[in-house]
Amino acid sequence: MSSLKTLSIFSFLFAALHFPSVHAATFDITNKCPYTVWAAAKPGGGRQLNNGQKWTISAAPGTTQARIWARTNCKFDGAGRGSCQTGDCNGLLACQGYGSPPNTLAEYALGQYANLDYIDISNIDGFNVPMEFSSASAGCTRVIKCTADIVGQCPKELKVPGGCNGPCPVFKTDEYCCNSGTCGPTPFSRYFKERCPDAYSYPKDDPTSLFTCPTGTNYKVIFCP
Repeated sequence: MSSLKTLSIFSFLFAALHFPSVHAATFDITNKCPYTVWAAAKPGGGRQLNNGQKWTISAAPGTTQARIWARTNCKFDGAGRGSCQTGDCNGLLACQGYGSPPNTLAEYALGQYANLDYIDISNIDGFNVPMEFSSASAGCTRVIKCTADIVGQCPKELKVPGGCNGPCPVFKTDEYCCNSGTCGPTPFSRYFKERCPDAYSYPKDDPTSLFTCPTGTNYKVIFCP
C-alpha cells in the first residue's frame, strides 16, 4: 500500500479529539461497466453491482488504511461464500479484509492532520477495472482517474486472467515492494505511471499520487467512468 499505511491509531485519536462535530463521509460507489462487478470496501463489506447500480457506504473521521475496489467474475452461494477471478477477499461477498491482487484501489484516510482527508488511486497491487475517485462536495474539486487499457497492454510477466498484476505481488522483492523504504521507479512501475499518471505505481510515488480534500468531504467512486 501507499504511505497511507503509515497513518496509525494516533490519527484516530487526533480526529476524535479535534473534529468531534464532523460527520461521517459518504462514498457513492457506482458501476458504469457494461458487466457486473462485486464492489468491495474495507471498511464497508461488499455488494453485487450490475450496470448502473449504486452502493453507498460511510466512514468516520479517523478512518485510515481504507480501500474500495471492484471484483470481477464472482460466484457466491446464498450464504455469501464463493470466489472471484480478481479482487477476491477470502471468498466472502461481504469483505472483512483486503482483496487479492490484481485490483485497482481507491484508498483513503479521513480526518487527518490539519483537518484533511488523504485520497489516492493505487496500481501497486495491479489493475483490474478502470476507476474514478473524486469529491462529491463543493469544497473540493479533486478528480483522480485511471482508465487506460492497462489489462490489454499488460506486460506478459504481469498478465493474469482478468487483470494486470503489479510487480510487487509477482516478484515480492524489495526492488518492487520497497520493504526497506528506499525503492525507486522501475520499468514495470513506469508502465502503470505512463498510463495513469495520477495513480500510485510504486510505494514511494507520493508526490504525484497522494491528494487531499478538507475533512467533511463526501466522495464518489465510479467503475468504468
